[in-house]
Amino acid sequence: MASIRNHVTREIATLESTTPVRDAARLMAEKNIGSVAVRERGRIVGLVTERDLVTTVLARGADPGLAIREAMRAGIPRVSADAGEAEVAARMREVGTRHLLVEESGEVVGVVSMRDIIQLMLDEKQFVIEQLSAYIGQG
Repeated sequence: MASIRNHVTREIATLESTTPVRDAARLMAEKNIGSVAVRERGRIVGLVTERDLVTTVLARGADPGLAIREAMRAGIPRVSADAGEAEVAARMREVGTRHLLVEESGEVVGVVSMRDIIQLMLDEKQFVIEQLSAYIGQG
């Protein structure tokens, strides 16, 4: 089982915690991403996702000028860069998200999405298929 290390998005889109949720939604749409890291005093303190925006803003009829810190979920969903895909998928299920911050030595180094995990699984399956094909072809 491979670690997610090579499937982590290292260039994290970040916004200050006081940024309005409408700006977070606009940034996600422009960059075609599903989450934005929330920053306070230079540190990443959380993650706000498309789902967070839907459940805390749209579904409740909240003001789109609401600060993103009000839309992000409590706690910081994280996983180690050394985690395998099964561990990451389990953590995503546990916290009910498709995006996790990735950390190494206590520092956030990126973000991983369910799409990244699916790609990792597909890459591993393709590798096994190629290895088996080569083995069978030698017979």
